[in-house]
Amino acid sequence: MPANLQFPHIMPLPEDIKGSCFQNGNKRNHEPFMAPERFGNSTVGFGSNVHSQAPEKVTLLVDGTRFVVNPQIFTAHPDTMLGRMFGPGREYNFTRPNEKGEYEIAEGISATVFRTVLDYYKTGIINCPDGISIPDLRDTCDYLCINFDFNTIRCQDLSALLHELSNDGAHKQFDHYLEELILPIMVGCAKKGERECHIVVLTDEDSVDWDEDHPPPMGEEYSQILYSSKLYRFFKYIENRDVAKTVLKERGLKNIRIGIEGYPTCKEKIKRRPGGRSEVIYNYVQRPFIQMSWEKEEGKSRHVDFQCVRSKSLTNLVAAGEDVLEDQEILMHHPPQVDELDRLNAPLSQMASNDFQD
Repeated sequence: MPANLQFPHIMPLPEDIKGSCFQNGNKRNHEPFMAPERFGNSTVGFGSNVHSQAPEKVTLLVDGTRFVVNPQIFTAHPDTMLGRMFGPGREYNFTRPNEKGEYEIAEGISATVFRTVLDYYKTGIINCPDGISIPDLRDTCDYLCINFDFNTIRCQDLSALLHELSNDGAHKQFDHYLEELILPIMVGCAKKGERECHIVVLTDEDSVDWDEDHPPPMGEEYSQILYSSKLYRFFKYIENRDVAKTVLKERGLKNIRIGIEGYPTCKEKIKRRPGGRSEVIYNYVQRPFIQMSWEKEEGKSRHVDFQCVRSKSLTNLVAAGEDVLEDQEILMHHPPQVDELDRLNAPLSQMASNDFQD
């Protein structure tokens, strides 16, 4: 083999997974799932000597770049996608090599990120270099079924790493809050025939004391109250609210709104308005709220059939009869005015009659 032969598309491999060439010139018979190592227009073969047979190699084609590896590094991690793909049961795998014997995988993943992830199969740790974003690395790990946690990822940007770990933790935590705290309130609303729910999250120390005669005027009486300081702290971060929206969408809910709003807790003072009318001033606190709907026919519920809408609301038949008589009386005493254009277009006999009346 020439000393100056270059291998531009081959990733450097550890000594235990590198192939070897034989001097007798014989080529090993390739199995269907194997791909020979290709360097330009040449093919490097393997000898058929049983005592010096090299480990089998497979070629992975990712983003136009070829990675020639020993599949045994994947079988050491059977819980990953590549571990199952090249494991003992790979004859049942639906991923088949192309006409060149190459496995085209990881569509949409860059070769640079894939090269970084391959370190996991060699050392069990992924060292994220500068220039590779943590979200891209996370997506690749999810695609390849590699655990993305602090035990496997090493990177300089701790903020980005902790952000992804917080998203994982928030997703699991809100799943728990949804089942234990929020869902029972939603079930209670559903048993009343309602198809949407508005929940205000108060702290364990909050108390609500409304005046029975003068409740808040904004419709808060229809809101459901959930006392939970833990959920209140959870919704303090906007990233957690975004994660909660994602979880609720995954569970099939619609019209999801999560934010912070003012909620009246107790009355501060009472003002006397002219005429003896009283107005209660309430103390408002900023608290998280959740609003969602499980209505199936929301479009039809808000549709108005104008054929069924009367132009005037009538309380009873007597009032209706009085309105008809009043309209007839108005027509008798106040005939409709005639426009000058109508006079010009009317017949001569009608114009004479109108002029006589004038």
